[in-house]
Amino acid sequence: MTSTNEHRFDFILYGASSFVGQIMTEYLASYQAESFTWAIAGRSETKLLELKERLNIQSVAHFLADADDEAALSDLCSKAKAIVSTVGPYALYGETLVKLCAQSGTDYCDLTGEPQWIKAMLEKYENDAKASGARIVHCTGFDSIPSDLGVFKLQHLAIERYSRAADSVKMRVRRIKGAASGGTIASMLNVIKEAKDNPALRKVLVNPYVLCPPEHGFTLRQKNHKKAEYDNAMKVWTMPFVMAAINERIVHRSNALQNNLYGENFRYDEAMTAKTGFQAWTFTLGLGAFMVAASISPLRRFLANKVLPKPGEGPSEEEQLSGMFDMRFYANIDGHDLCVKVYGDRDPGYGSTAKMLAQSVLCLSKDIPELKGGFWTPASAMGDKLISRLAQHAGVSIEELETKK
Repeated sequence: MTSTNEHRFDFILYGASSFVGQIMTEYLASYQAESFTWAIAGRSETKLLELKERLNIQSVAHFLADADDEAALSDLCSKAKAIVSTVGPYALYGETLVKLCAQSGTDYCDLTGEPQWIKAMLEKYENDAKASGARIVHCTGFDSIPSDLGVFKLQHLAIERYSRAADSVKMRVRRIKGAASGGTIASMLNVIKEAKDNPALRKVLVNPYVLCPPEHGFTLRQKNHKKAEYDNAMKVWTMPFVMAAINERIVHRSNALQNNLYGENFRYDEAMTAKTGFQAWTFTLGLGAFMVAASISPLRRFLANKVLPKPGEGPSEEEQLSGMFDMRFYANIDGHDLCVKVYGDRDPGYGSTAKMLAQSVLCLSKDIPELKGGFWTPASAMGDKLISRLAQHAGVSIEELETKK
């Protein structure tokens, strides 16, 4: 990006008093592996001051900015090399900051999982980012770093070992333990509402290549895990993985941005494994019932107000510490099996996401000065450098597993 000596900070965390923002602020406050300059920002000075007091970080500067206040957000952009935002749902609150970063040459990353919003941002501001030098990287949390970097790692192993990428990669969630926060629930409900209100949007959401550049040329029909089913090749029951809706699209965009490194006819799909067919069908039917209920306005309001966590609410510290995720990526190249394991030592959506987000903005602001402006993915922007950071500082390992002969 274009950088001047006037930038006071390597980055500013916008949304520091949000649920994941607080976890990330606490992580940064105790992080001593390298030096960096940072500040926090949000709309409530009371909450920011309370956060600083609780964490004993009074020396960290704070700034006030509403999500639609262009003057205040522009001021943030002028002060930092990069902005990292936890203010969602991004479809409701995220556009103004992305626009200003793209136009001002300020790097930006977030933890959105909203493909319809990312598509809109690409269409509106990608040319601005390319012109200004701003590097915009969405999805730098649980959606979609494990998927994006897991495929990246496997494909680079394949090319190194067998001189070509794998035609097909399967990701299976082996184990996952963690609770959703109100912010994630709010984002999910908003996507469902938008799709219900706009039939054209439903076509966007089911297109696996919707985030790829217009000239991508990909036409291969992709597998979509909509129901419980038995995988004969892997000898295991599978069930839908909610995050596949964003993860698969980010992986295909990464392929396109790396000059079709994974191939023009690359196939990728995600699912969760189940111990039994009963578990797989019970989960599938329950998820289906939730999606139907969430698409009906009165039921959606009832769920949001009476049943589900509200924005600002989320898993306890004990739940974050006891959470984890174990994701496996499988491919076969010319008769040779490859497997990559992505493991995180905290609950995926919050404990691990906060650390992944922090390492992403550090990588973006410090490690990749050669990267040109534009809208990137975690793999296409940061690749091996981010993999190394996550292993050293975030409790997220991305490693090859030996496969049985």
